[in-house]
Formats: sequence, C-alpha cells, structure tokens
Amino acid sequence: MTERSAVDLQALNLSPITPVLVLVVQDHPLLASAIARVLDSQEDIKVCGIARGGDEAARVAANEKPQVALMDFLLPDMSGPVAAAKIRSVVPSAAIVFHSAEESEGALLDAIDAGATAYLTKSASADQIVEAVRRASLGEVLIPVSLFAKAIARQRKVVTDKQAREKLFAEFTPRELDVLRLLAEGHDTATLARRLGIAPHTVEWHVSHLIEKLQVHSKLQAVIAAARAGLIEL
Repeated sequence: MTERSAVDLQALNLSPITPVLVLVVQDHPLLASAIARVLDSQEDIKVCGIARGGDEAARVAANEKPQVALMDFLLPDMSGPVAAAKIRSVVPSAAIVFHSAEESEGALLDAIDAGATAYLTKSASADQIVEAVRRASLGEVLIPVSLFAKAIARQRKVVTDKQAREKLFAEFTPRELDVLRLLAEGHDTATLARRLGIAPHTVEWHVSHLIEKLQVHSKLQAVIAAARAGLIEL
C-alpha cells in the first residue's frame, strides 16, 4: 500500500479489508489451482494454503490458521470427515465446506457429523463456491434442511422415556428452543433476530449457549443433535 493510499484510508476513517483465510484441500492439482484462482480473485478472500490430503491439511492448518477449509469429501489418505476432524483439532474455529462429487445421503450425514456448514456438489458454480466460503466464515449454515431431514430420520435417537425427556427439555430455555426451531428452518442470524424481535448479537449469544449445551461445534450440528434427541422436529 502506498503512503498516499494509507493516508486516504485514515482520512476516510476506513480500514483495509481483512480477507477470509481459506485452506483448499483437494488432491487434483488442476482443480485445486482453479479453485484457488477463483477465491484469490476476490478482494475479501485469500487462499492461505493448498493440501492434497488430510495429514498435509492438518499441518498447513496448524501453521496458517484458516477460517474456512474448502475440502473434497474423498481424499487419497483418508475420508473428508476424518480430515475435517484433524483440521478442527488444530483450528477448532475453522468452518468446513465440502465440495465433492459424492451426493449420497450417507455422505451428507457424515459431513454434518464432521461439523460441515456447507456441502457443495462439483456442479456448483464459481459464484456459489465464493458465496459459500463467505457465509461459512460468518458462521452461517448453508445445508438446506430438506437435504438432510430424510437421512437424519433414519438414524434419529428420540428420548422416549417421559421423565428423561422432561429432564432434557428442562435444560433449555423457551427462547433457546425457539432459536433451535428457526435454525432448523434454515434461517440466518438476521432473520432469527427479526423473527424473535431481538438483536443479532443476542441471537449469537443464544446460539453459543446451545452449542455448548449440546456439546457440538456448529449451528448445523446443534440442529442435528436437537432433532436426534427429540427437542425439535425436522
């Protein structure tokens, strides 16, 4: 940045954009390079590393501290979900976005269990990939409920004992349950705030408590855990 541009920014009371750091985990070199070029062409996104497998991804993540990992679901040394767990073991706050040709229900459920906030197929456009990275960096969930409700229903573990169920519900406030239901409908933070008549930061406060209580890592995992426990319906 030139001295003049720095002065201009200071005069306008502006700050340079801090880009979202993205780790691309893809074993096909040409595809990895193409994705990296698309992301790096955005002013607010920076690719901080490219890894071909899970072990390499964990090493790069430990050094670069990415905010988002854009990953293939099938890697040469391990599955995407296992690689995602390795990345989050060194950078717990990293958002996971899967980008894969695998479209089965089992893969989607595994992605959800791995804490993914988005699951894109290989047919996703460059604009969709960029948008997914941006929204994932903000903590938004991009997997529509309609895509995973059926898969969850097959593995759902509902608390059937009346006393156990009442005890479980007692751990959550009515407002937290409202937030869970709206999250399950796929709404973002702004919409939740508007629907509940509260500030966005209050929504995020409730979400953080839900994630802690349900012992998960993301909004999406919170919805899945709540559905499996019978707290909400999908």
